[in-house]
Amino acid sequence: MKVISTKLKDCYILEPTVFEDSRGYFFESYNQHKFKELTGLDPVFLQDNQSRSSYGVVRGLHQQRGEYAQAKLVRVLEGSVLDVAVDVREGSSTYGEYVAVELTAENNRQLFVPRGFLHGFAVLSEQATFFYKCDNVYNKASEDGVNPLDKTLSVDWQIPELDMILSEKDQQARSFQ
Repeated sequence: MKVISTKLKDCYILEPTVFEDSRGYFFESYNQHKFKELTGLDPVFLQDNQSRSSYGVVRGLHQQRGEYAQAKLVRVLEGSVLDVAVDVREGSSTYGEYVAVELTAENNRQLFVPRGFLHGFAVLSEQATFFYKCDNVYNKASEDGVNPLDKTLSVDWQIPELDMILSEKDQQARSFQ
């Protein structure tokens, strides 16, 4: 596993070592001991989630607050997405900055999104199946978010705005300010 630092502290891109032959391929998608050795972080994942979406769907920007805050390890099983993590940790030198990474079924990349970040993704392919591990359970009362089209953040979702499909909740989410 190769771990690539991003400009945001504790937010990493993971690239597995893929072993291919005439039968197909094999890779280790996550190894807790290697992750801790390479990053110094030791999340314990408690919940796995999966979603399937069509081209143009933008999900986010979401987070869980307080005792239900979550770190996530996200990847794509089918298709392609632009995955976005926004640092909203109080006092962080990169507060309000984001990273955007294309995750595909072909590149097998993953993004580790630490607690204290907003997270979202846009589907760039016809369909995408998105999978993520969380280090805490979901709690509806702790749910929070920012409108993904917020002008302060100015995320380039790589999809024309007319083609974007947002939930009503995301459309009505508050601004970053």
